[in-house]
Amino acid sequence: MKHTLREAGIRLGLGLLWLLHWLPLPMLAMLAAGVSRLLYRVAASRRRIALRNLELCFPEQPVAEREALARAHFRWLTQSLLDRAVLWWAPAWRLRRLIHVEGDIGLAERLWQTEQRPTMWLCPHFVALDVAGAAILLKQPRPGASIYQRQSHPLMDRLMKRGRLRFGNAEIFPRQDSVKPLLRAIKSGRGFFNLPDMDFGLRDAAFVPFFGVPAATLLAPSRMARMLDMAVQPVIAEILPRGQGWRVRFMPPLDGFPTEHAEADTAAMNRFIEAQIRLQPAQYLWVHKRFKTRPPGSPRLY
Repeated sequence: MKHTLREAGIRLGLGLLWLLHWLPLPMLAMLAAGVSRLLYRVAASRRRIALRNLELCFPEQPVAEREALARAHFRWLTQSLLDRAVLWWAPAWRLRRLIHVEGDIGLAERLWQTEQRPTMWLCPHFVALDVAGAAILLKQPRPGASIYQRQSHPLMDRLMKRGRLRFGNAEIFPRQDSVKPLLRAIKSGRGFFNLPDMDFGLRDAAFVPFFGVPAATLLAPSRMARMLDMAVQPVIAEILPRGQGWRVRFMPPLDGFPTEHAEADTAAMNRFIEAQIRLQPAQYLWVHKRFKTRPPGSPRLY
């Protein structure tokens, strides 16, 4: 009975999400502002994670300021969830109008055409992450590749893959599978859309500072970039206020990255991400347990 009710609830929720894609983005933003206040109250575990992360990363801030930042984060997070209706189902012409691109979006195409050199798009976990992927697919000619986490519910998994692949110039590879198909795709000229800043445990990771706290961080961006001679171009996505759309910044490639020292590269990458977070702290994904994996002998932080 519980399984049946859960299944019905998921299908109803996805049906409502589909209906939302017909609404103008300013209306979705107003809806998100109201829904986020409810979510902040009822999503207690995620609220506690966000507040704990903010305490660890901004200990100098008064408690009231961190709570206000957490509430603002829930508003942007809720809007990003509702925005997926537009990203998954709205026509391409509407998305092109709503996504405002800044910077050198053509870098990957030029490097491949002139040097046969692939590009890694380094995209930290801001809440508008999926918009960065849409900008890459819609507004630049170089085909892309990425890794994705399989969803536990088959319908959600199918919708997520369809939403990310519906413009036809991308491949996505399950995180649990072998990395070899991804490497072949990159060597064939696909740009790699890489999400570098989540805690995936100790495998191929090092503890490097993130806002001064040791954080298990993947060494793969440095190692892969060095092995394949990749340019590493950060891509930062932002939700604009009042439903004005989204801004996606294609930044200059990281200078001096990679080197022969993967751990030093990874620490430098975290410093870069920290600097970007400070520019728009409420839009970073604070509800993820970024410090879940701890160095041996260290106490748990959550």
